[in-house]
Amino acid sequence: MAMDLDEFLADHPVNREKVAAHKERMLAEVRAYRLRELRENAGLTQQELAERIGVSQRQISKIEHGDLDNSKVGTIRGYLEAVGGGLALEYVTADARVQVA
Repeated sequence: MAMDLDEFLADHPVNREKVAAHKERMLAEVRAYRLRELRENAGLTQQELAERIGVSQRQISKIEHGDLDNSKVGTIRGYLEAVGGGLALEYVTADARVQVA
């Protein structure tokens, strides 16, 4: 007889913290990949983009590998503007969204 989800989970407990951490890593990889796509669609190399916004090529590489926490907001804004977009920052709570920049 087939096992339902509750029975399966009872036999195979899930560590929700590990699942959440893995999910966040995967989402960071997807965001980083999308940034690279935007740069490539704009016809820019990492070096060309770096020169446009006044940072090192290494910094662009770090951004495209998901290291956004250690990047300045101005650098990310410059990156996005250089590839034809912009940056919007929001303060978000359960019942409110306030655009900051």
